[in-house]
Amino acid sequence: MEIIATCSYTKARVGKVSLPHQVVDTPVFMPVGTQGTLKGVTPQQLREIGIQIMLSNTYHLGNEPGEEVMNEAGGLHKFMGWDRALLTDSGGFQMVSLIKLTTLTEKGVDFIHPKNGSRMLLTPEKSMAIQNSIGADIMMQLDDVVSSTVTDKKRVEEATHRSIRWLDRCISAHSRPAEQYLFPIIQGGLHEDLRHECLEAMTKRHTKGFAVGGLSGGESKDDFWKTVTISTDGLPANKPRYLMGVGYAADLVVCTALGCDMFDCVFPTRTARFGSALVPTGQLTIKSKEFAKDFNPIQADCPCHTCKTYTRAYVHMLFRMQHPSACHMLTIHNVTYQFTLMKSMRESIIADRFPDFIRKTLGRFYPTIGDYPSWIVDALHSVNVSVG
Repeated sequence: MEIIATCSYTKARVGKVSLPHQVVDTPVFMPVGTQGTLKGVTPQQLREIGIQIMLSNTYHLGNEPGEEVMNEAGGLHKFMGWDRALLTDSGGFQMVSLIKLTTLTEKGVDFIHPKNGSRMLLTPEKSMAIQNSIGADIMMQLDDVVSSTVTDKKRVEEATHRSIRWLDRCISAHSRPAEQYLFPIIQGGLHEDLRHECLEAMTKRHTKGFAVGGLSGGESKDDFWKTVTISTDGLPANKPRYLMGVGYAADLVVCTALGCDMFDCVFPTRTARFGSALVPTGQLTIKSKEFAKDFNPIQADCPCHTCKTYTRAYVHMLFRMQHPSACHMLTIHNVTYQFTLMKSMRESIIADRFPDFIRKTLGRFYPTIGDYPSWIVDALHSVNVSVG
């Protein structure tokens, strides 16, 4: 990772991550196309927005279309017509999201498919084989994922140690290390000692970058930001730091200040399908009747095709009609909103005005100091930024 600029006050930095298909500017938000596509958006439209990297999921692609099809297609890039970077999750998160349908052993995770009942034994070796077939530029190790709300420290300790063992199995099974970069996933739950233990072990492995996992699962925001800080403090400065599952605008701003470089979340696209538009002041529920005769764009200064072409009233009508175009239009806008937010952050860090950017951006969400959540105030204070 080439560091282009660093903030004089916070741990934020701007970098370039050179991947086989794309040089990615960081900090970056990666939209999630679980099965090789964002719902209702084509790869060409993502290119037009400026997206440099997107995320897909190993477990779901391993089930449909499957490893054999991926191999015959020449990988996911060719299969979906995408010439920029891809990142694949390992399938570990499904240990939490499909927990009632899984059996965990040291060998791997036995999944029962939630729709057709078929079984998949996802081992570190199998995860690597599927991800090598997919051909993503960045691939994740298979880790033992435990919900951040689990209070049994022994279970979290077991998962942390297993994730370290599974990392070594992933490294051994990875057949294309020159073409695909394997990232370890730092685990340890909310326990500082386990985080440090995992950091010490995993940073001894020679990998191109690191992910921070096990968060954004319902833990308190105080625990969240403190664990992020512990993790970024223990990671190498010359490698990208990927904070998994984070996508709210305020979280992106704060966690960039805490030293994170890469983010992903289904939130911007999922919330679009429910009729919610992301704007600098928060969210607009476009389905609400208050927009039935609002002939303004969703966001006046947004460069996306939706905002340049359609009004709130029109998109509102499409949602009322349950027309599929409505979801498409809001998805285009929300992905553009996230892209523009990250671009603006990079520009402010390069100009060394990031604290001012933080205050201006978050001030639109929280007009007075009393509106700020205490965790944001404390997190920013830890990196020398006052919001008062």
